[in-house]
Amino acid sequence: MGGAVSAGEDNDELIDNLKEAQYIRTELVEQAFRAIDRADYYLEEFKDNAYKDLAWKHGNIHLSAPCIYSEVMEALDLQPGLSFLNLGSGTGYLSSMVGLILGPFGVNHGVELHSDVIEYAKQKLDFFIKTSDSFDKFEFCEPSFVTGNCLEISPDCTQYDRVYCGAGVQKEHEDYMKNLLKVGGILVMPLEEKLTKITRTGPSAWETKKILAVSFAPLIQPNHADSGKSRLVHLPPVAVRSLQDLARIAIRGTIKKIIHQETMSKNGNGLKNPPRFKRRRVRRRRMETIVFLDKEVFASRISNPSDDNNNCEDIEDERREEEETKPSELKPDPPVNFLREKRFTLQPHQGGTTWSLQKTEEPQHAAAEQ
Repeated sequence: MGGAVSAGEDNDELIDNLKEAQYIRTELVEQAFRAIDRADYYLEEFKDNAYKDLAWKHGNIHLSAPCIYSEVMEALDLQPGLSFLNLGSGTGYLSSMVGLILGPFGVNHGVELHSDVIEYAKQKLDFFIKTSDSFDKFEFCEPSFVTGNCLEISPDCTQYDRVYCGAGVQKEHEDYMKNLLKVGGILVMPLEEKLTKITRTGPSAWETKKILAVSFAPLIQPNHADSGKSRLVHLPPVAVRSLQDLARIAIRGTIKKIIHQETMSKNGNGLKNPPRFKRRRVRRRRMETIVFLDKEVFASRISNPSDDNNNCEDIEDERREEEETKPSELKPDPPVNFLREKRFTLQPHQGGTTWSLQKTEEPQHAAAEQ
């Protein structure tokens, strides 16, 4: 699947093409796509194809085409604080984009059949958290992945606000998928060769919308040949945030606000200095005078002996004005990611539940305070 839009030279150009083709239609989805570079989820030797609108598969690792992910993200109608379940979570690319929208009070779970893909997804998630500036610009809902067949989810699991399945769902499993939804929730999945959006409008009421024709590999059926018993998949529990987590979120938000205010103050609210208008210099010109007297014509030049001096003075004045209005050519300081530096100092004390907030630029004072 894919090939609906032109390839891009980089991630931003790919997103531009998806927007132009109306696959990306909302600001939240656009921000999430731009924040995570698709190439980061490719193996190094295949990164040349990362910005093409094509699916990619290598062994058990798989990524759908960008146009498919765009339609899925738009159809899910994501909002901060919702719960999300990704069936066939794969590399974690989609789950990470969703996490940028859900925010710190959302729930972000994924189920993946292959354990090696789970490890790959965790590596990519760790790389994103430690190296991407986008992690500092968003309040991130970190995804949690579990290994297992998504058709064997424990019946006592919680229901979710949003569910996506990344494999073709057979008609006999449609009701199973619907029951994973809360009332008011949205399920997006490939059903009978169509990407389908199902909204649960009541305990037994549904609205179905076909989005576009797709071709997905079908869900792998559970294999009970070895033990003869079903291996139930237990999803992570949805627990109330601890006071420690709430404190961390609040401190991180406060640091972001302080750094934003400092940056705005240092840069003058981010506005460039208004352009200065130069005083228009008037050049004095010599006048040629022609006098008609009887039948003879006399031509004379009326000039001021100070003209030449005035012209020199005008040039000198203009030069001084340019020097005064010329911006200083001081070399700008290299960019510093203050939020990342301060965030990594939010570490729990050993053997306790309190958190310390240190100033990275003044470690000696922070140590004295402790």
